[in-house]
Amino acid sequence: MVEEKMGTCWSQTKDQFDNLEKHTQWGIEFVERYTKFVKERSEIEINYAKQIRNLSKKYQPKKNSREEEENKFTSCRAFLSTLNELNDYAGQHEVIAENLTSQIIAELTRYIQELKQERKSHFHDGRKAQQHIENSWKQLESSKRRFERDCKEADRAQQYFEKMDADINVTKADVEKARQQAQLRHQMAADSKGEYSVYLQKFNKEQNEHYYTLIPHIFQKIQEMEEKRIERVGESMKTFAEVDRQVLPIVGKCLDGMTKAAESIEPKTDSKQVIECFKSGFEPPGDVEFEDYSQAMKRTVSESSLSNSRGEGKPEKPSSKAKGKLWPFMKKNKSPKQQKEPLSHRLNEFMTSKPKMHCFRSLKRGLSLKLGSGPEDFSHLPPEQRRKKLQAKIDDLNKEIQKEMDQKDALTKMKDVYVKNPQMGDPASVDPRLAEISQNIEKLRLEAQKFEGWLAEVEGRLPTRSEPPRRQSELYETQNSTPVNNNCAQDRESPDGSYTEEQSSETQIKVPNTEFDDEFDDEEPLPTIGTCKALYPFEGHNEGTITVAEGEMLYVIEEDKGDGWTRVRRNEDDEGYVPTSYVEVYLDTNAKGAMTYI
Repeated sequence: MVEEKMGTCWSQTKDQFDNLEKHTQWGIEFVERYTKFVKERSEIEINYAKQIRNLSKKYQPKKNSREEEENKFTSCRAFLSTLNELNDYAGQHEVIAENLTSQIIAELTRYIQELKQERKSHFHDGRKAQQHIENSWKQLESSKRRFERDCKEADRAQQYFEKMDADINVTKADVEKARQQAQLRHQMAADSKGEYSVYLQKFNKEQNEHYYTLIPHIFQKIQEMEEKRIERVGESMKTFAEVDRQVLPIVGKCLDGMTKAAESIEPKTDSKQVIECFKSGFEPPGDVEFEDYSQAMKRTVSESSLSNSRGEGKPEKPSSKAKGKLWPFMKKNKSPKQQKEPLSHRLNEFMTSKPKMHCFRSLKRGLSLKLGSGPEDFSHLPPEQRRKKLQAKIDDLNKEIQKEMDQKDALTKMKDVYVKNPQMGDPASVDPRLAEISQNIEKLRLEAQKFEGWLAEVEGRLPTRSEPPRRQSELYETQNSTPVNNNCAQDRESPDGSYTEEQSSETQIKVPNTEFDDEFDDEEPLPTIGTCKALYPFEGHNEGTITVAEGEMLYVIEEDKGDGWTRVRRNEDDEGYVPTSYVEVYLDTNAKGAMTYI
């Protein structure tokens, strides 16, 4: 009956009250567990975003590095765009973590504290009502026991009075006394009965109010609290999904940006960039002319020279030499026609003798070439690459000049302010810095003019196929090169005042034969191990290099040792290094120390 009046309210009995208290405690723990779950999800999002950002930063091109230069290719720019979009993608995961923290974790944490306080208040009221009805029941039980006791006492007193009244031996006074005692007990029983009746009515009223008003009201509040808790958890779960859904448009834009970057890759454009980057400016080699080996080359040297040890039909090397490096060690009183010792004797002496200055010079020259040290004007590069380097250098200098000019303008304005307002500073204090900046500007302008001159030189004389070859020996910096004419003839002055003329139209080379002291026998030139043909023109401005013209035939005296340079000789006094990629080598397999050309 009670439960029907309470309707859908929770159970009202004491044991169910305790179970309900346990259930609401479990509800609070469930909210705390869900809050912890969202917090861990937020930490995962933060760590994921951090790792994505670190990944994007790791593959970003570093400043002043080759990767930064590679950004001119569309594929590299697309990859850079992908990295930037990925960085924005990581930012959206940070937004997810931030929204989870502010919209769910913080709200639920505050709500859990409120829920605990509300639950505590409701159950405090329930315990108070429960305690009150229990006290009322105890009072009712106490009045009931007292009424029962008084009734029994009145019944015994009545029986005693009747017994005394029937006994003839008892005096009238004793009978009267027993009667009065029985009346008193009956009066006490009547009072107890009235008190019991009052407490009973009171308890019934309070019990009715407790089970039909107080407890249902308290349980209704607890039920509303629990339903609100469940609803709040549901809202948090919905927010949990909405936080992700809110960033989906931006994430989609990031993914669209990655797709657009991938679609922007243009293979043909990248190929053009490669051509522009590595274009040398040299013209392709001309047609290969027919070389007739059926007739032996004319010889002007003795039969004991190196050419006698080579097979017929092979290109011969001049055996006479007027090598500039060895001029300081020549003996002028010896006959220039004196024959030399066989090459085998010279090689034996060279292997057993101590290294002389020529060997150290050669070592120094080889090291300079291997280390890749180039001149300031980038003359060691092909024309087109040289032009690009010079232009980049001029641009950098112009930027430096502009920077110094801006500083000068700022200091000039500051000086004007000091002149107009002396209390702000001394105008003379700015003069030293202005003078220093002016000097820097002048130096930078001179430097820029120097590079502009080199640039104009490169742009004004790109090599053509019809240009006659220039020959200029820079084998040693200690000797001055003579002017080179356009007919490929080159005059050199020997120590004794004689001149040697080299003509490209003749195969005979006329040079004075000289003899050396025994101390310098190891200065014998290296033997020829083959020939080579220049595929492209090359101007050897570095120490140890040699200038060659396109299509020119030279003698190979030292193979490429893996550094990209081949040592060649034009005549006895003109030898040096040329890039291996600029020549086509034909090694003489019969020569000593020669290797098969691959």
